[in-house]
Order: sequence, then structure tokens, then C-alpha cells
Amino acid sequence: MRNFQRTINISGKLSGLGLHTGKKATLKFIPALINHGIKFQRIDLENKPIINADVDNVIAVERGTTLSQNNAKISTVEHLLAAIVGLEIDNILIQIDGEEIPILDGSSKEFIKCLEKCEFKTQDAARKYIEIPEKLTFIDEKNNVEISAYPHNDYRVTSMVDYNSEVLGSQHYTLNRISNFKKEISKARTFCFLHEIEELFKKDLIKGGDLNNAIVIVDKVVDNKKLDEISTLLGKKKVRVDKQGILNNVNLRYNNEPARHKLLDIIGDLALVGRPIKGHIIAARPGHKSNIEFAKMLKKFINKKNINAPKYDPKQEPVYDINEVKKILKHRYPFLFVDKITYLDESEVIGIKNVTVNEPFFNGHFPSNPIMPGVLQVEALAQVGGILVMNSIDEPDKYIPYLAGIENFRFRKMVRPGDTLVMRLRFESPIKRGIAKMKAEAFVGNNIVGEGNMTATLQKLYD
Repeated sequence: MRNFQRTINISGKLSGLGLHTGKKATLKFIPALINHGIKFQRIDLENKPIINADVDNVIAVERGTTLSQNNAKISTVEHLLAAIVGLEIDNILIQIDGEEIPILDGSSKEFIKCLEKCEFKTQDAARKYIEIPEKLTFIDEKNNVEISAYPHNDYRVTSMVDYNSEVLGSQHYTLNRISNFKKEISKARTFCFLHEIEELFKKDLIKGGDLNNAIVIVDKVVDNKKLDEISTLLGKKKVRVDKQGILNNVNLRYNNEPARHKLLDIIGDLALVGRPIKGHIIAARPGHKSNIEFAKMLKKFINKKNINAPKYDPKQEPVYDINEVKKILKHRYPFLFVDKITYLDESEVIGIKNVTVNEPFFNGHFPSNPIMPGVLQVEALAQVGGILVMNSIDEPDKYIPYLAGIENFRFRKMVRPGDTLVMRLRFESPIKRGIAKMKAEAFVGNNIVGEGNMTATLQKLYD
């Protein structure tokens, strides 16, 4: 997964009919600044209101996901949102001159194609992931739906569908990593059953529906009279059923295309949580309603708990043990505050400090109520950050990192003897001219005890 935020480099346009309204709409994709997120703008309305891609703005989920904010609404957003997530775009403004996103071919393929022409621009800010800390489950017993999320180091999604249909059977598919979305998922088209078409037309829900933008599954015996009626509804001279039980001989793009499209919908709907996800989502018989309910549950859980706390397993083989740490850092007892490094990549590091009662500073801070000084927590974080910086440069033996600045630092809870201090630092932007800016967080268990922003500067060592 990507470490830094990105947007598109140039604007792009795309037009088409809405599936439900049948009205033409034109989309314009516009680059956006860091931390902008995904936003829609109704340029056909007075004051051109903005609608945030946020699950709290969902107002309808029948045959698609509809958002509303600032007295404006935008519907059928899921296929476009899935494309944006699949391309790992963090910041984008989508202007539209109507209320419904075009259905195009019923998949995310055309959105992918247009956005790729816009090219991509890496931004000087780290991506802010939602990291699933433990199993989370949503169950809808009435509709026999279950969606669960598990910890995982990428965005992995599994969908399973079972409609008690001889044609569909039971289908499943797993997208192992989000970077494979374009190849494995983006071309999967929406689908419905033949017996649903009349009802959808009566409700005016598929005015833009066409055999070119949906797979129509025939799971029951249908006579010619009924097929003629359906032909009239669809504006076709004649429709027929092929041996697969698919209307008008539509060639499936995948043998399990319905399961893949359900997976596409999940990714699109969960984009409304507001941040990229690290976790494995497993969904059995999902739909837009259940996807949105799960997204709301996930967002509520995020707000209630600090789910970004790194999980520490003392039995886990470290990336660096204390001996390897001492080869990188110049600090020594009693001023070395890193016991080991448990995670390290090009933009993030996690380090461990086991706080014991034998620490010399507890003799004076305070003998009757020992508390780790905040300044030493900052020092411990700075040392872990130093390892991240040294890992990101060429010839690290020729440089030494120094703490150059601290901003917006807050101490949330006290750190006492017996605590295990888990420290995580992430680059907020790539290193430039020897300056590294990092987000620093310190945890004890699932509780954050300190956080703020740190700046380190690299100084060259002279022989």
C-alpha cells in the first residue's frame, strides 16, 4: 500500500447517463490539496454546494448509495468511489452537473480509464490509515448478512454471494491487495434478476438501465410472452436467454462476475468511512444497506477507541534487537530509551521501551509516585524517529540525526513502572534538504499516552 497521499495531476472529464434517473451528467475530476479527502460538488445548483464522501451523509441505499449535504444530493456513488480507492487516490474534487453519477458500463472500468489519463501526483503528507485492531462483526439476521473485519497489513476483501439460484450458485472472490483492483475487480458489472426488472421500472429506479450496463440473470423459466414484455420495457426488438441463464447472450467478463461486483460495491461503500483501510473485510451476502451499516459501525468504533494503537507481541521477532539498535543510535545507558524495533518500512517505524522501576530517573521523579518524565518520553520517541530517518537515507554511517523541533505535543496519560511504551513515528512528508518531519505517537496498550509533531535534522559526520 502507498505510504504518502496522492491526488491526480491534471483535470479530466467524463459523461454518461444515470442508471436510475436516465439523465445525462458530466463529471469533472479536479486535483485537490493534502488532507482534502474525496468531495463532490453540484455545480448545477446555486452556490455550488459541496458534499463530503462521508457515511454520515448517506440518505438512501436502495439499488445504490445516495449522499446528501448542504441541501444537495448525489446518488449512485459506489462505482466511482471504488475506482478512487482502487487507484489509491486520497484527495480529489468531483464536480458534477446533475444528481446522479453516470452508470457507464455498470462497472468501475471507465472511471479507472479516465482517472489514469489524469495521471497521479504524490503529495508531501503521509496517508492516514484505519488499521483494524481486532475482529469486528456486523450481522443482519433477517437478511442473513454477515460482514467482519480482521487485522491485516493491506486492504484485503472477500465477498461471498448465495441467492439460492441455480444459475448463480454460490460464488466468492478475494482481492488480496488493493493494488490489484484494476485488474481483478474494476470490470465487474452490476447485475439483477429478470423478475426484478418490472418492479424496478414501476419504481422508476432504472430509467437509464440497459443490457449494455447490467447483467440480467434469468433464474426461472420464462415464456416468450414475458420476454416480449421485457423487450418492450428495455426498448429492445427482442431479448433472449442464453444457456448460462444470462439475458441476450451477454458475455461474462469473469466466471464469478456477480461476486466480484459485490466486492466492488463493498470497496466503494466503505470509502465513506473517510480513510484508507488496512484490514481484511469478509462479507457474506452483502448489499448497500449492510455495507453502509458496517461502515457506520466501523466509523463509530474508530471514534470510540483508538484503533490505531499498534499491536505489540513480545514473542514477535524484532526487526532490530537492542544490539542492533546500538549500532544505529549513538546513545548509551542511562540515555538509551529504545529496547527494540518491531516494525520498519520507508515511512513508518515502531519501537519499544520497557519501563522498569530500576530506571535511574524514578529516584527523583518521584520516589513515592514514580512517573516517567514527559521530556524523556519525547526523547524516546526522538530516538525511534532517528532510526526511521537513518533507514531512509543513503550512507547512514556518515550522518547523525538531531531533534530540531517539537510542535503540538500533548501528554494524555501517565507512564509508570511496568508499562510497555509502544512508539510509532510516521513521515509527514519526504525528507528534504536534510529535514525530516514526523508524526509521533506513544501508546501503552490501546491508550495513547503522548502525541505530537517532531522535526529532525541530519548532520554529516566528519572524519
